[in-house]
Amino acid sequence: MKGPTSLLLPLISFFSGVVCDGGDESDQHGTIYMFQAKNIDGKTVSMEKYRDKVVLFTNVASYCGYTDSNYNAFKELDGLYRDKGFRVAAFPCNQFGKQEPESELKILDFVKSSYTYTPDMYSKIEVNGPNTHPLWKFLKSERGSSLAADIPWNFSKFLVDKNGHVVARYSHSVNPLDLEEEITRLLNSNS
Repeated sequence: MKGPTSLLLPLISFFSGVVCDGGDESDQHGTIYMFQAKNIDGKTVSMEKYRDKVVLFTNVASYCGYTDSNYNAFKELDGLYRDKGFRVAAFPCNQFGKQEPESELKILDFVKSSYTYTPDMYSKIEVNGPNTHPLWKFLKSERGSSLAADIPWNFSKFLVDKNGHVVARYSHSVNPLDLEEEITRLLNSNS
């Protein structure tokens, strides 16, 4: 059994890896706005870009059985709700079955040519283990208990509201179109 001190150490190490962008600390606390990530072109992007947007964060892979259904659903949701403030943030990850082995350039080419659509694409990351990206540590810490803390497979999903708070976590087997009602509710919310 772990004692109180051993439970605090992971929290201390988690928060020491957070990249802050500044701004009002009370506004930033517990939101995605504390983080940055490299986009698929290698440029550092603040998650501030999603302020006042509803965002679906997902770990993606090009050679997964869920690839086609998820990208097609992302494209459909984007077409319906982009103008209302909905975004998909896709993070390639090669940790599950080695199903995302290609370079970022090849991943981007695959998505563009296969789906004539590109979500917000980020550089390849790890979502589990000692090299977990700080943003994904945060996403998991906010909604980790219902599906276990670790990401089990490609296309796990986290839904974030317009205030940058993680409101739900979904399994890789959930089709993004099944989230449409919740996405609409969040887009229409005034808070």
